[in-house]
Amino acid sequence: MNLDIRKYIIGITIILIGIILLVRLFFLQVIDVSYKISADNNSQRPVTQYPARGLIFDRNGQQIVNNQAAYDLMMVPNDMNEFDTLEFARILNLNIEEVRTNIKKLKQRHGRAFSAKPVLFLRQISAETYATLQVHLYKYPGFSVQARTLRNYARPVAAHLLGYVTEADSSDIRRDSYYKTGDYIGKNGVERYYEAELRGRKGVNIYLVDVHNRVVGSFADGKMDTMAIVGSDLTLTIDADLQEYAEKIMAKFRGAAVAIEPETGEILAMVSVPNYDPSLLVGRVRSENYRKLDADPSKPLFDRSVMASYPPGSTFKVAQGLVGLQHGVLSPDTYYGCAGGYTVRGFHMGCHYHASPLNLMQAIGNSCNAYFAHVFRSIIDKNTQEPRENFLEWRKDILSFGFGRKLGIDLPQELNGNVPSAEYYDRRFFPTTAAWKSLTLISLSIGQAEMGNTIAQMANFAALIANGGYFYTPHLLKQINGRDTVPPQFAERHYTEVDTSYFKFVQDGMALAVTNGTARSVAIADIEMCGKTGTAQNPHGKDNATFMAYAPRNHPKIAVAVYIENAGFGATWAAPVASLMIEKYLTGKTTRAWMEQRLLNFNLYDNHEAAN
Repeated sequence: MNLDIRKYIIGITIILIGIILLVRLFFLQVIDVSYKISADNNSQRPVTQYPARGLIFDRNGQQIVNNQAAYDLMMVPNDMNEFDTLEFARILNLNIEEVRTNIKKLKQRHGRAFSAKPVLFLRQISAETYATLQVHLYKYPGFSVQARTLRNYARPVAAHLLGYVTEADSSDIRRDSYYKTGDYIGKNGVERYYEAELRGRKGVNIYLVDVHNRVVGSFADGKMDTMAIVGSDLTLTIDADLQEYAEKIMAKFRGAAVAIEPETGEILAMVSVPNYDPSLLVGRVRSENYRKLDADPSKPLFDRSVMASYPPGSTFKVAQGLVGLQHGVLSPDTYYGCAGGYTVRGFHMGCHYHASPLNLMQAIGNSCNAYFAHVFRSIIDKNTQEPRENFLEWRKDILSFGFGRKLGIDLPQELNGNVPSAEYYDRRFFPTTAAWKSLTLISLSIGQAEMGNTIAQMANFAALIANGGYFYTPHLLKQINGRDTVPPQFAERHYTEVDTSYFKFVQDGMALAVTNGTARSVAIADIEMCGKTGTAQNPHGKDNATFMAYAPRNHPKIAVAVYIENAGFGATWAAPVASLMIEKYLTGKTTRAWMEQRLLNFNLYDNHEAAN
């Protein structure tokens, strides 16, 4: 190869190398910002400013939930020097090994890549500990304090409906980019459902740091800083006095009670027992207390008001009466006899003693099993050889009462309850359509077998009867920041599949139950109450006691449902709870101290009453 060709090749090679280097330099300096970001990160220290969470009030303006100061202790490994571990541990109420182990774990977890960045050393230091630490903090370079807030309960009530606040987990962070490791988030209850309103908005202060990671001033004179925005305050529909009172008189039971204002759907009280003090799930003791509560065999963390599916028992007879009227198989003056129960072809379903025969109102008032067995079989067997089709119509009507589905309450933990489907019975009992028999399903007539409802659904049913055929979705939100901002779905009337003209007959029956029927022992002086008792069979022990009611009969202001596990008669235990709640709400006081004391002295394990 001659010399000229070599010179050309070398020259072209040098030019190509130069072009490649120029392109690479252009890419690094203009297009690829990663090095700029890295440089910025090494010269700037963003410090998150956490907003105070919104406060929570009851319908009367009483504060239920506020905030208390807490502090996270941060550590910058690069800035640390040798220090007095014993004194440091004593200030933080830790032992020396905890301090040493924590430092070692943080260094191992974050490594040198994070040695110039603050990492969390100890979360949720109390205000008292912080005050002591501040005096001595100069002795511990590398440590700093970041202000936070924790929940504080002005009244230790309504733990289940309020929920609690804890650190966001990995699923929360994946679901919403707003959250970072160490952020707090509402869990369960109102705290979760209205998290976006309560949490506010984080701010940030950006500081300039030198090569030793020491703060030397604010970045851009603070122009890039943003202020934290405090969370919105919520006013709930509950009456804190009624809530507290209901929790008190139900303290010895297992079960639930829900009270609703019929004309709005506003929830006045929502009780699940056993319950717990919400302050147990606040601060550094939260994890330990949560484990203890979760391991408790009485399940105090389980919200029985919207999660437990209970057989409604005899309260369900009111629904049967309405469906029978709608299907034309029953009139208010239809009479059926009862000779100690319902007997047909060797099958017998018992009933307690009462006068016989009875019409619809009397059957509701006296809770006759035989009457509603006749009604149910008339619905399923009416005018056709296709009981399955009639069952589908019956189920459609029952679902319209709010059973068997979520009502849409503003609580994330609400569950469906159960109204069994035709497909379920196809699989279990009826291999062909011709095999369908109403007698096989007879337990549904008195709210047993596979029927299950939540207590919120039962209270909603009482409210729709009080309204004469419609209901509003039960809800807990009344105001945000003092303004009426209730979502439109809570202002919509929901009508049932049953004509409204039929409701007056079951209202009469529920009034009779209190004046001269199964609930006459809980009548309230000067208040006309309508109610329905229930004693639901329980395959796992003693029968469950249940009761639903509303008052006053004209222009109802409150509807209540109560369910007590393994207590026996509904009239004996559940009805007094509801009656006292109604009196307390409508008059501001109670006048039957003997009834209160009897509830307060209840002992599940000493109660040997026979239930029927």
